[in-house]
Amino acid sequence: MKPDNNMEQLDLHHISDEQAVRLCADLRRQLVDSVSRTGGHLASNLGAVELTVALHRVFDLKRDRLVFDVGHQCYIHKMLTDRSEQMGTIRQYGGLAGFPKPGESDTDAFVAGHASNSVSVSVGMARARTVLGEDYHVIALIGDGALTGGLAYEGLSNAGQSKENLLVILNDNGMSITQNVGGVAEYLARKRLRPQYLAIKKRYRKFMKLTRIGRKFYSVTHKLKKMVRESILPCSMFEDMGFSYMGPVNGHDVRGLTEILQYAKEKEGPVLLHVRTVKGKGYTHAEERPNKFHGVSPFDVESGQPRKAGGENFSAIFGRTLCDLAAEDGRVCAITAAMQSGTGLDDFAQQFPERFFDVGIAEGHAVAMAAGMAKQGAVPVFAVYSTFLQRGYDMLMHDVAIQGLHTVFAVDRAGLVGEDGETHHGVLDVAYLDSIPGMTVLAPSSYAELEGMLRRAVRELGGPVAVRFPRGGEGAYTADSGSAAAVVLRPGRDITLVSYGVLINRVLAAADLLERQGISAEVVKLNTITPLDAETVLESVVRTGAMLVAEDCVAAGSVGQRLSAALAAAKIQAKIILKNSGNEFVTHGSTPLLEQALGLDGQSLCDAVREVLANG
Repeated sequence: MKPDNNMEQLDLHHISDEQAVRLCADLRRQLVDSVSRTGGHLASNLGAVELTVALHRVFDLKRDRLVFDVGHQCYIHKMLTDRSEQMGTIRQYGGLAGFPKPGESDTDAFVAGHASNSVSVSVGMARARTVLGEDYHVIALIGDGALTGGLAYEGLSNAGQSKENLLVILNDNGMSITQNVGGVAEYLARKRLRPQYLAIKKRYRKFMKLTRIGRKFYSVTHKLKKMVRESILPCSMFEDMGFSYMGPVNGHDVRGLTEILQYAKEKEGPVLLHVRTVKGKGYTHAEERPNKFHGVSPFDVESGQPRKAGGENFSAIFGRTLCDLAAEDGRVCAITAAMQSGTGLDDFAQQFPERFFDVGIAEGHAVAMAAGMAKQGAVPVFAVYSTFLQRGYDMLMHDVAIQGLHTVFAVDRAGLVGEDGETHHGVLDVAYLDSIPGMTVLAPSSYAELEGMLRRAVRELGGPVAVRFPRGGEGAYTADSGSAAAVVLRPGRDITLVSYGVLINRVLAAADLLERQGISAEVVKLNTITPLDAETVLESVVRTGAMLVAEDCVAAGSVGQRLSAALAAAKIQAKIILKNSGNEFVTHGSTPLLEQALGLDGQSLCDAVREVLANG
């Protein structure tokens, strides 16, 4: 996947505007074709084609630092930086990551996978540049969605006061950020940003700064012009923060973008460039349904339909069950942090709009708000991906747990999530939720168990309760083991196999393989992992003399470590095998391939048991 051969040989710093327009069209076609085959993030990348090309025309991104926010809009950047041939491997095991990754290219300035941090990171880079006496440009590319996160404003506030040469590009593809001041504002913005005006302004400024009198005169006229402009237009919040605000500009005019970026590059101090784009630009299906084409599985380009129909999944079961609970109890409310569809809450939002709250990319706020709702008698249910709940840890501790407030956390995408990789795997919540006093963590292995556990969490349990479930659907295990903290699914005599969630399917598969080889495995399934009731497991291990614990979470703070400690405290001697994701970040790839790489598939678990038992 490359730009066409003529474009490939051209230095983007020297291509003509006409060539740049053709390059954008070619890149857009190739992007749709590539993502239709591999799946990935499409609409956000289509909206950033011209902006990315313009950035590459103006800056040297091997030296200058371009920090993406979230990073899912980096595909065009990858195609322009010697990775176009590898686009067919994106998000696949051993292939390109779906987010910026410095290990892939020097032009990837920083790992990005979560939102709202780009300005803070960029301020740090700019300050390091100053401290070390180096010379390069720093650019933060942030979307309007990421501006719903509080960290973005912490970064903007500090950046505006820093006096550092720093360019923040606001990619506004749907949400109005600046104050609406009507046609006069649009007219003046267009006039101020015309290339001819900018060129004259640049020459004037350069000339006037040659002499002391000229510098004084320039300072007076600059202040006078600012006063006149502010008397006609309200000052934007970005100017109040200390930025030179430029925009809004058309984000799909590659010529105009190149001109304005060149001007911004030469301007002193922090600059904010407001760019308006259309999410999904250039592909009709994505323009009409940008949310559906944000993250996609492989699809047919002509129809826009997925190549493989999606089946039932845990998120959908959660959403339906929560609707049932809300119909039964008017206190039940749903909270999401800009992930309404992803967490299965579309139907809830339609049926109970007065009890549905999307707070934007602001997980810390969501947890604190849930605490306030719970304190006043509501029953808030915060649906959030495991990796994003990490942002709310402080509020979980201080706002929820200390007061023992009844809040429910539907922790979606728990465990390995597949192609999104390191920044999105939900492998840390098992440890960090267990560290919170008073927390209850339930781990359903089937749809039936999710329904029952969510009902218990909302209607029966007190204090903070998390119900964690994986991305995708259930496996061969579809039963409901009830409300017991732990259950023996299968009796055995040679070893105890322990797991929870959908990984129980791998353990049951391993037990089948072992049985064929004459090894009898007892399978214990944990329904509650915090607080951990170890008695059922310990009783089993006393009978078998060996234990394997399989879980897709980090080793430190894992259930396996806690069970091992319980065995030691009870002075029970046993052979112990702990299988988990280790203490390193897990790469991207399909979940089955990642499980195999980590030794968590049925065959690997079987082999581990055989090896340990064979060694006496």
